[in-house]
Amino acid sequence: MTQHVETILAQLGNRKDPQTGAISAPIYLSTTFAHPALGQSTGYDYTRTKNPTRDILEEGLAALEGGNQAVVTSSGMSAIALVFDLFDSGAVFYVSRDLYGGSYRFFNELAARKRATFHYFDSVTELEETLTEKVTAIFLETPTNPLMNETSIEEVSRLAKAHDAYLIVDNTFLTPLRQRPLLEGADIVVHSGTKYLTGHNDILAGVIVSKHPELDARLVYLANTIGPSLSNFDCWLFIRSLKTLPLRFNQQEENAKKIVAALKEQSKIKAVYYAGQGAMISIKLQSAEMIKDFLAKLSLISFAESLGGVESLITYPTTQTHADIPKAERESYGLTPDLLRLSVGIEYAEDLISDLIQALN
Repeated sequence: MTQHVETILAQLGNRKDPQTGAISAPIYLSTTFAHPALGQSTGYDYTRTKNPTRDILEEGLAALEGGNQAVVTSSGMSAIALVFDLFDSGAVFYVSRDLYGGSYRFFNELAARKRATFHYFDSVTELEETLTEKVTAIFLETPTNPLMNETSIEEVSRLAKAHDAYLIVDNTFLTPLRQRPLLEGADIVVHSGTKYLTGHNDILAGVIVSKHPELDARLVYLANTIGPSLSNFDCWLFIRSLKTLPLRFNQQEENAKKIVAALKEQSKIKAVYYAGQGAMISIKLQSAEMIKDFLAKLSLISFAESLGGVESLITYPTTQTHADIPKAERESYGLTPDLLRLSVGIEYAEDLISDLIQALN
């Protein structure tokens, strides 16, 4: 029987403990597991390698993204680092120019240590014109952080396959509820699980999902070897959070669309960036000088880093999430000091709109 994603997520972990019939899957906190006899195993030996609670989570995430193998890690950046450890020194990567500042910082570190070479692109056309046979992989954010630029995964996948390159997509902003990159030709999907997938600003986690036979087993091997494992308790919290992902995300998106419509009517806002789906919005005020007072006047929306939680947050990329990108570089593609990024929560939409408008005025 075919099941919809809402049903799959609500049932995640059910019927995993037939001995007791527990509806909420147990947390297996043990770090080690006894062997029945010499040369025998229950399937679990040491929790860094494999844990029953983590298995439930990884099986659910693989199904959610339409992949073969999922690996959960201790942060979004540890997930990206693990993926890039798949590739040998000297690898060549093409990367979305507008991207999360933490990813940029990590790529710069790899480049500075001559571990890899990075080329940045703004569009599929530019990528096609500059791509060479030396490319190892393409790393894509769509929509981008924070300017919400969208790129066709299918078109980039076509280019990647023509050059025997892998395609890695960061799907944090839209989640598998709105975008499933593996079904559009990507080889690997990464998430900051800290954001929408867990959704309560209380878990730090990363997610990798693969649909490439050569990479599936290698990712599991590297995760065990390097050891960025997500803790057993956080895996259980992650499972619990996924059960309400559709409810949360749908409400956040509905709120975001109402906020976008309201903000476009405000004369003190000169630009609104929204991908048409999801719950991330960026805005440009009429001047950077307005930023400080605007943030100070917000009473409901919190001025804080991160995104995707049930509470609405506003971020100033220039000094927070994208501060590691050189000023001239980030401003060259539109990330200017008048820009703010808004992560819309599940609060009543009119309350959020009122808070934004009173802060503007």
